[in-house]
Amino acid sequence: MGQTIQTKVKFGNKTSQGDAHLESTVLTFRGDFRLSIPLKEISSVVAKEGRLVITFSEGKVIFFVGAAAEKWAEKIKHPKSLLDKLGVKSESNVAVLGVEDKYFMKDLRNRTKTMNTGKLTSELDLIFYSAESLAGLARLSFLKKHLHKTGAIWVVSQKGTNAKIKDVDVMRAARDAGLVDNKVVSFSDSHTTLKLVIPKNQRAN
Repeated sequence: MGQTIQTKVKFGNKTSQGDAHLESTVLTFRGDFRLSIPLKEISSVVAKEGRLVITFSEGKVIFFVGAAAEKWAEKIKHPKSLLDKLGVKSESNVAVLGVEDKYFMKDLRNRTKTMNTGKLTSELDLIFYSAESLAGLARLSFLKKHLHKTGAIWVVSQKGTNAKIKDVDVMRAARDAGLVDNKVVSFSDSHTTLKLVIPKNQRAN
């Protein structure tokens, strides 16, 4: 879900107090002016004396984030990969249903050899499921039957103003299916994903 700090930011001749938010792919600022800096466009990042100095495609910006400067600089320089955040391991038994992000699919194929596209097997470690409607969420009970007891369903859906379902809808459908949510990850610039698991007290030995 990223990290947010209330801070001062200087960009060109503009200075403002506001909220700086660091995600896996973007650094944003919301104050008297707004910034959205894709990490891939950052050419230089320096942490010094509580300041985070970033050079990107539109110029240089200074975030006065105090003690967090070095930590944020390290995260920007060495971001954790999406697959790591999603818990995909080389031995994971994975199914992908409806997710069409070509970069994700390519990385997934390179990470694990046991990947089923568009079909379900039993004892799956991870199911990546695209849901864009309340009707789509009704399938969670069925998907649960194909999970390993410690496995997870990652529900991938659109985020922002174009979203047809919200996280609260996914959480409600999860509870109805006997699942619990325990993590949110930014899947891409346009999509988010919510992790659903079987409650520990309901996992058969």
